[in-house]
Amino acid sequence: MPPYDPSTFPPFAVTVDLVVLTVRRHALCALVVRRGEEPFQGRWALPGGFVKADEDLGAAAARELVEETGLCAHDPAAPSVGNGAHLEQLATYGDPKRDPRMRVVSVAHLALAPDLPAPRAGGDANSARWAPVDGLLGPEGGFGREGELQAPLAFDHAQILADGVERARSKIEYSSLATAFCPPAFTVGELRRVYEAVWGVVLDPRNFHRKVTGTPGFLVPAGGTTTRQGGRPAQLFRAGSATVLNPPMLRPEV
Repeated sequence: MPPYDPSTFPPFAVTVDLVVLTVRRHALCALVVRRGEEPFQGRWALPGGFVKADEDLGAAAARELVEETGLCAHDPAAPSVGNGAHLEQLATYGDPKRDPRMRVVSVAHLALAPDLPAPRAGGDANSARWAPVDGLLGPEGGFGREGELQAPLAFDHAQILADGVERARSKIEYSSLATAFCPPAFTVGELRRVYEAVWGVVLDPRNFHRKVTGTPGFLVPAGGTTTRQGGRPAQLFRAGSATVLNPPMLRPEV
């Protein structure tokens, strides 16, 4: 076998891009950052950055999540922490022309967390904010704050965001992932509003309550009640041990 010569292969860089989703004011929102450097300086983009030579992809995604948002990724097998986020690999994007600087392959990750405060910007991002997914993925194909021109997301981030949103929408059908959008103790009504925000539908409260409380291992009574949503006290639940829902929570046809 001839010796391996790395110089015969063109060099390329590897990045991680993050689709960070949360539910704010009953709407599914994604984190976007305004780029502080070229290319696409001044445009909004998904948070992310280059993978360092001494780190693996998961570590790079977790590092970028902390640097650009202040969120920490938590181990799904361990109890959730106050500022923890569910983090999983989404897909790989390698179009040779996706980055004008050089050949860059991006390994996108999906991060989910409960209702979160205003994020902090870091790295080469000079501002960061939550934006409704419907606006980011709307027919105009872009996003702009009040008083600024609407422009598409930088790079191929609109496609990455669309893929991340669809991953979240499909996974909450057959897994307990929807609870990642909820605080440690939550009501059935709060969980229903997560499904409504992610799917973009209105669900019947009684049918939803019957389904989620009748699905083995989905919810476990946490003890106590709350009136934080107004009205009569509502029972608190926490995520159960089930990771796969049987039967699944099928998405309504719209």
